[in-house]
Amino acid sequence: MRPRRWSFKRSPLDARSTREGVFFVGSQQIRLLIWLASGLLCGSLVLADELPTPSLERSRELIRMVRQDCGSCHGLTLRGGLGPALLPEALRDKPPAGLKYTILFGRPGTAMPPWKPFLSEAEADWIVAQLLRGFPEESK
Repeated sequence: MRPRRWSFKRSPLDARSTREGVFFVGSQQIRLLIWLASGLLCGSLVLADELPTPSLERSRELIRMVRQDCGSCHGLTLRGGLGPALLPEALRDKPPAGLKYTILFGRPGTAMPPWKPFLSEAEADWIVAQLLRGFPEESK
């Protein structure tokens, strides 16, 4: 039997959960990391004060979505539950671009779903800015 030779037909970056190659991350995770890094390096996230504000009706919808839908895992008061707390003091050390992309694309292998089908990037930026300053209460 011949000894197994390494084949260079596959990139180590394409390694899957079979633990082939050097890296054990999938191509989707690599693309997400590259996108996050480019966002941080290029400064694609504008300051919270410069963000376009959604209409009054849409902002109410977003507040309700975060309080109810996100709150089902992160706690209705956003103090944590199945998911981590979403309070300013808990998010202070997290980069805003990372929070935005977590909202939009979720976290593979966890209960965090992608919200991109329901949100624009500007709305995700607005949610991150609100979370970092203390998310508003839902109006009745």
